[in-house]
Amino acid sequence: MTSPFEPGRLGPLTLRNRIVKAATFEGVMPRGAVSDDLVEFHRRVAAGGAALTTVAYCAVSEGGRVHRNTMVMSDERVDDLRQLTDAVHHEGALVAAQLGHAGLVANTRSNRRPTLAPSTRFSAPAMGIVKGATETQLDEVVRDFERAARVADAAGFDAIEIHLGHNYLLSSFLSPNLNRRTDRYGGSIENRARFPRRVVAAVREAAGDHMAVYAKFNMADGVAKGLWLEESLQFARLLEADGHLDALELTGGSSLLNGMYFFRGEVPLREFRDAQPRLVGWGLKFYGPKLFPEYPFEEGFFLPFAREFRAALRMPLILLGGINRLDTMQTAMEEGFAFVAMGRALLRQPDLPRLLEAEEATAGLCIHCNKCLPTIYSGTRCVLADPVTP
Repeated sequence: MTSPFEPGRLGPLTLRNRIVKAATFEGVMPRGAVSDDLVEFHRRVAAGGAALTTVAYCAVSEGGRVHRNTMVMSDERVDDLRQLTDAVHHEGALVAAQLGHAGLVANTRSNRRPTLAPSTRFSAPAMGIVKGATETQLDEVVRDFERAARVADAAGFDAIEIHLGHNYLLSSFLSPNLNRRTDRYGGSIENRARFPRRVVAAVREAAGDHMAVYAKFNMADGVAKGLWLEESLQFARLLEADGHLDALELTGGSSLLNGMYFFRGEVPLREFRDAQPRLVGWGLKFYGPKLFPEYPFEEGFFLPFAREFRAALRMPLILLGGINRLDTMQTAMEEGFAFVAMGRALLRQPDLPRLLEAEEATAGLCIHCNKCLPTIYSGTRCVLADPVTP
């Protein structure tokens, strides 16, 4: 049986074990800068034993930021990013850049830039109507992804994670709920997949053979009339047939319409309201329960959906979603998943992989209170964690 602590292959890379730090927005990119806190965030994860840590969220353009304190992958950031990748490598781990365009999830008032959508519609994060993208604009986004991939390479990243989840721009094209286009980018499954597949091909070409390229991929949107397994499995087969990706990291949910589907557990609405400007906080008081429905936490909550993908695909898959225990990791390995990705558990204990491997623990201390979520506005952290650096 494969152990979670055995080395594993991800495309051209050999990872020291099978544990990946999932992308969680770090909240320490003031005006998009690479801060010392950002470097330290990922250095701690690397020192704690994870094989690969993921820098999130790396926008491919100014309009593609979530808000103004989101980093844009540009040539002027290369030297600063090199400090981050060097720090991770010094601890013996590898590092990925999560590339994406926020689309309907972008706060256009904060960015002071327009954003894009597959079809014209209202967006709460954008605080207004977002227009459907023209084909010329989509061509430019493809070039933006290609350019960002070259920046990641120059900055010393080992891998690129393409954000195909959570109803960010690429994910929204896959969603029948959000994509109402009637041109070659809408309608049939093949048409809705056309734009994301173009982006994946462009990133693969820019990254070359020495970098791993994988995608964070929505299995289900968690909203009415959204993407679900029946179609997401077909999209995944198309991506596998294209041959540009080294793995899929399986996720679900919508940062636009259902922000708790990919977290599960308690909803810290009061903390969310307190972290927002007064007007936004007032709106959350009334609309928060709809935007953040509560789902009971279950260990490995995406595993039932992910099994459908494991049965349908040959390519390597990364299991994500509420992984906190060693036995969950072992089950994933037994069932043929190549890696497991951990988010909140490593916020609580960056050194959890080392503790598990040394048999000093069988599970993490995360209690799934989700009070880490509102801290993205002041530096993402577990509010219960000991601040001592490992």
